[in-house]
Amino acid sequence: MSLRQFEYALAVAEEGSVTAAADRLHVAQPSVSQQIRGLERDLGVQLFARTPSGLVPTVVGRAFLREAQVAVSASRRARATAQAGADDLTGELVVAVQMGFGTRQLPRALGELRRRFPRLEVSVFEEPSAAELDRLCRRGSLDFSLMAACERSPSNAHVLGNEELVVVLGAGHPLLATDRVELCDLAGEPWVRFDRDSVLDTALLRVLRDNELAPVTAARVTQTSTAVRWAAHGLGVTLVPASAVPHGHEQLVRPVSPAVSQPVIAVVRQEAGPAETALLELLRQETWSVSDAPRSSAGVPTSSGTPSAPGAPSAGTPTAPGAPAVPAPASYTPVA
Repeated sequence: MSLRQFEYALAVAEEGSVTAAADRLHVAQPSVSQQIRGLERDLGVQLFARTPSGLVPTVVGRAFLREAQVAVSASRRARATAQAGADDLTGELVVAVQMGFGTRQLPRALGELRRRFPRLEVSVFEEPSAAELDRLCRRGSLDFSLMAACERSPSNAHVLGNEELVVVLGAGHPLLATDRVELCDLAGEPWVRFDRDSVLDTALLRVLRDNELAPVTAARVTQTSTAVRWAAHGLGVTLVPASAVPHGHEQLVRPVSPAVSQPVIAVVRQEAGPAETALLELLRQETWSVSDAPRSSAGVPTSSGTPSAPGAPSAGTPTAPGAPAVPAPASYTPVA
């Protein structure tokens, strides 16, 4: 077996046909077919089944492809590290983001990374499930992960700062007349919530419980931008990271009292290469702590924050008197 066979099998699985995979790989179709047949012969199993809609991985094929992806990603990283020069970093950087966190900071950091290394290919995807993100990190499928600290946070995580959680109200909601919403005033409000496995839903339940409120669920969504838009139309209120509020909805956002913030961490794969190291340093220069960010007239951190100054509040600590952070567990050991 060879990595080329792995790459061909992954391409066929993603494209659904040998022809499309060959076009994507810029090789002849017979070559792809031959490599797949050889791979199945070496393994002694059938990796793909023919269906009316195209080639579909079998059960054993899906299991094989998960491991093949890990091997191919590791090969690309090794090649990129070997070829990396001072100004000529190449290869692919795979980044996973937990929904809603780093919405303001990550694009700026990635933009600067690409300016430094224009030949570097960056693949970013958002993963709402905390359990799945943890699984991918532990399997080594990711180069870099940006997430909220939680009970499953790896011990080798790097603390970046805090994201403030703010409430989004519907247009015309009477609480928009206030500069800051008291959590007790949200009693009885319907909530636009997130997947049960998400950090945001866990944070919301903790906040409501600590303030003796019971959640009334209006709907569940998987994207913070969807939650904000649905709340804006009056379906219910929602609680999201301040930086995740889409442009044009700032007037519907209010800080809450008592204030709530969530520690944000970065997890870098073991034996990190120059791309991961550079991205980590760029994110450390971003504004994370709530008290450092410039604010809009609604009291929400704006998208034009400047890098944190030395001595800025550290992650996992309140950023203002009486502003509790959603704490990282005792077993969480951040690495500077």
